[in-house]
Amino acid sequence: MITVISIGKKHESWIEAGVERFEKRLKKPFDVTWLLLPHSALDDAAARQEESERILSRIDATAFVVLMDERGDEFDSPRAARLFDSIFTTSRPIYIVIGGAYGVDDRLHQRADVIWSLSPLVFPHQLVRLILIEQIYRAQQITAGHPYHHS
Repeated sequence: MITVISIGKKHESWIEAGVERFEKRLKKPFDVTWLLLPHSALDDAAARQEESERILSRIDATAFVVLMDERGDEFDSPRAARLFDSIFTTSRPIYIVIGGAYGVDDRLHQRADVIWSLSPLVFPHQLVRLILIEQIYRAQQITAGHPYHHS
């Protein structure tokens, strides 16, 4: 199972429809649980620290952590599929983290096993959720040898 921890409000209705579309298609071990944590009432570095503390408190000590960050490594879809497949073979829980508007602090960067950039562009967090769930579904289909992904 994959747990996505995201700072922010619940999915907006148009995002929810897209997320549900892909969630219904996911099968173990690619199934996803969402943990949405509220934004901090603080600003900038204080918000980054407070939100990062709350995220870190929710991550299992043995977990494999993927941090979503536009400054991270860009993966193509087959590479993402190989990453998930390799983590599943270790039986470690997977946590994917989407930080808040001010990002995450150094402790969370250091805790991450992989820092993944969907693009050098910056996207709204709600849109990142939709892109992420589609990429998890795509990884599932690539791993299964399904023609959903055309390379």
